[in-house]
Amino acid sequence: MTFNFRLSALAASVAIVLPAVTQAQVLQINSSLPDGSFAHAFLLEFKDRVEEELPSMDVQIFMGNTLGSEEDVLQGLGFGTHHASLSASAVVQINPRTAVFDLPYLFESRDKVQEFAASPAFDLLSEGFEGQGIVLSALWDNGFRVITNKVRPIVTPDDMTGMRIRTPTNRQRVAMFNTLGANATPLSFGEVYSGLDQGVIDGQENPAQIADSARFYEVQDYMSLSNHVYLPTFMLFGEPWLDAQTPEVRETVLRIAAETAPWTFEWGEETDARILEELSDKIAINEVDFEAFQAAALPLYDDPLFVDAIGADMIAVTREVLGLE
Repeated sequence: MTFNFRLSALAASVAIVLPAVTQAQVLQINSSLPDGSFAHAFLLEFKDRVEEELPSMDVQIFMGNTLGSEEDVLQGLGFGTHHASLSASAVVQINPRTAVFDLPYLFESRDKVQEFAASPAFDLLSEGFEGQGIVLSALWDNGFRVITNKVRPIVTPDDMTGMRIRTPTNRQRVAMFNTLGANATPLSFGEVYSGLDQGVIDGQENPAQIADSARFYEVQDYMSLSNHVYLPTFMLFGEPWLDAQTPEVRETVLRIAAETAPWTFEWGEETDARILEELSDKIAINEVDFEAFQAAALPLYDDPLFVDAIGADMIAVTREVLGLE
């Protein structure tokens, strides 16, 4: 079933409740991550800034997919059944151009991510949401992804041979880990802890702060600082909710989302250092052979699975902006 078909079917099913949920002075924001996570900290900061400038606006934060699965919330943005979402991996199902962040070793630092966000590459990325009823307001931090597992330290891709590594449910990340020698196992985020605990999977890949906030160290023994992918979080608003606001409110909310972005990157940089220090007593942490990982991942830049999904133009402008041409 195509996304557009599902979109039409779901739109028809919720049309009768649409007027009741697009409240002009209430902004509900969903996140799949739990209370206490980096996403929660970011949204609380955003809430404070919005309510300071717009005292009549009630920003309501819903963590842990309280408003529904991440995929359903993303679809609901376009229908008006949901207002906003701070999302990550699942966004690729809505806008394939966001899979550019699945290209390994594309960003060497958070500064480079912010260069991307202030460039024509961001504009091209944003255009990928057109026609979906979704507006990309900003890229916020998420962090470089690292690998945890309970089998052995991972130093080279060969160390992952045969390991069942959980990936998000997108084909590009699955292809990456299969190329690197692992047995990629896609699962929704909510299933990861139990999958690790029950031995359904051997490991997973996420930013270190997520491994901490989700308490993966309770069911994992090793953390390898692969930094293989930088995936931001996407601050997304539904066009129906935005259209229900006054021009002043719309502009203010979108502006504050963009202004909050640098704060999130600074927070992430400082938190990474603190989290790794705190985790050192809970899980064995090791560096990896970056050159070995880069060499193993290089074929993915020409893989049709990536190029056809992302678009050669999206890849080209991103590489140009980052000085990789």
